[in-house]
Amino acid sequence: MRKSLLLVAAAVSLSGCGYQVAGKADLLPKNLATIAVPAFQNLTVRYKLADRLPAAVTREFLTRTRYRVVVRPEEADATLQGALVSYQAFPVIFDQRTGRASGIQVVVLLSVTLTDRAGKVLFTRPQMDFRERYEISVAQDAYFEENEVALERLSRDVARTLVSAVLEMF
Repeated sequence: MRKSLLLVAAAVSLSGCGYQVAGKADLLPKNLATIAVPAFQNLTVRYKLADRLPAAVTREFLTRTRYRVVVRPEEADATLQGALVSYQAFPVIFDQRTGRASGIQVVVLLSVTLTDRAGKVLFTRPQMDFRERYEISVAQDAYFEENEVALERLSRDVARTLVSAVLEMF
């Protein structure tokens, strides 16, 4: 009886449920070794964000994956093309005393496609939206421009989410 209980316990512990920790999968073809992340196309008037996004995505690929990242597509096994399609910033919180905006919501829409050297689409997401909120000081003497810091946070969030989506084909 005791042996059968041990056998059942061992079988249950070894069988597993098939789930794995999120963020650890890499469903891209195994023959890929390099990924190009060229400059993103910018269809908005917000110039700095389009420059930050490829750099943040490159950092994320380098720190989380086995891939070597290059700038030029002809040197890569796959190319991640991106476009900043839309950038909107609007007030969401107002100071009751002055009526001025004290909180801003930023909404960004991206289009991304990963293709291999032969032109086969490995991943595409024509509309990925991201949001970031930041505060604005209403006191002129304590004014600190936080929009640059918010755009940096947004870039890191985009990179994390995008690389996870590409790796997990989600």
